Amino acid sequence: MKSRTKARCIALQVLYECDLTSHMPGDVLTRNLEEADFTPVLQEFVRNIVVGILPIREHLDQIIAQHAPEWPLDQVAVIDRNIIRIALWEFAVEGCTPLKVAINEAIELAKYYGSDSTPRFVNGVLGSLAERQLEIRQYFLHLSGS
Repeated sequence: MKSRTKARCIALQVLYECDLTSHMPGDVLTRNLEEADFTPVLQEFVRNIVVGILPIREHLDQIIAQHAPEWPLDQVAVIDRNIIRIALWEFAVEGCTPLKVAINEAIELAKYYGSDSTPRFVNGVLGSLAERQLEIRQYFLHLSGS
């Protein structure tokens, strides 16, 4: 597994734990990074994903819900939702990862952590979101005041 893929796995684990528990996100992130034994560059990548997503989860979820209307978000598995959040944040919010790479990485995470149907679901939702990438990016730029 590539190093950035491993970093996404750690970010996914942190986001998943934060969604399911009342643990402090900073503590969860610190513990997971210590256990991962990553280089400073990979630690920063994980930190950027987690810190980038946590404050805008509700906005990400609204956008995801608009593009997966047949799946009410409260019925989407927590792991699936976080995989989609990470990819969406990477390609549409932060713009740090090319669209195809973000989707491929999400599908790999879905194969590893999700159910048998997760990769197809993640691919379908992200495919719909990809068609609106510029619109979504503008929304988040407006939201941040940039």
